[in-house]
Amino acid sequence: MTFTHAIVRQPVANMAAGITTADLGVPEIARARQQFDAYVNALNGCGLAVTVLSPLDGHPDAHFVEDTAVVFPEAAVTTHPGAPSRQGEVDTIAAALSAFRETVAIRPPGTVDGGDVLMVGGHFFIGLSDRTNPDGAEQLCDILGGHGYTVTRVPVADGLHFKSSVNAVADDTLLTTQAFAGHPALANYRQIVVPSGEAYAANTLRVNDRLIMPAGFPETRRLLEALETPIVELDTSEFRKMDGGLTCLSLRF
Repeated sequence: MTFTHAIVRQPVANMAAGITTADLGVPEIARARQQFDAYVNALNGCGLAVTVLSPLDGHPDAHFVEDTAVVFPEAAVTTHPGAPSRQGEVDTIAAALSAFRETVAIRPPGTVDGGDVLMVGGHFFIGLSDRTNPDGAEQLCDILGGHGYTVTRVPVADGLHFKSSVNAVADDTLLTTQAFAGHPALANYRQIVVPSGEAYAANTLRVNDRLIMPAGFPETRRLLEALETPIVELDTSEFRKMDGGLTCLSLRF
């Protein structure tokens, strides 16, 4: 899928009040804003027109916009995030997406986080996690199936979301953590497994003809260089403190 647009949201000043399981310290908002700007510049460099939304007061996790929608060529699905504190983020994302796509919604008691949904060609993986429940996954399967897509549901035992551990880095290639290496649900794809100690690098983002990866993971970079795809490294330290990564920070379509 060739991307032409992205939607992002600036972080709020109190982003440290968001949800996190990481024990990496308190994020520095000034540095986070610098990293956010570098991320937007990287998306621009991949040929995307980027819509930048203002910070959403009262929602310290709202810059992780990917969790609020699943966008594909025919439509956009607004989610019902699995964390109750994040459910108020969806309305503003639905309004932003309405300019680009027809939108449909996941209804409670179903929950879906976009971070659990990976599109690879005409196929989707939906991770079943603490944030995406079977009811929400079933609703999303029905919507995607109605547009001709096939779907595989995959239990997520490690990591916050499926895309914390698995991402597409080529049409036929997935970058995975060691926990997902050889997983039967991924058997139809070539796999590049991130080395021990570099699991965070599995959250690498493919945008058109480039890979955007978190900085500081030289062994993973060496493996990705074999794809002969240009690589951009970005510092995501402040978002990592809040359990976030590169895919989390945008909706691409």
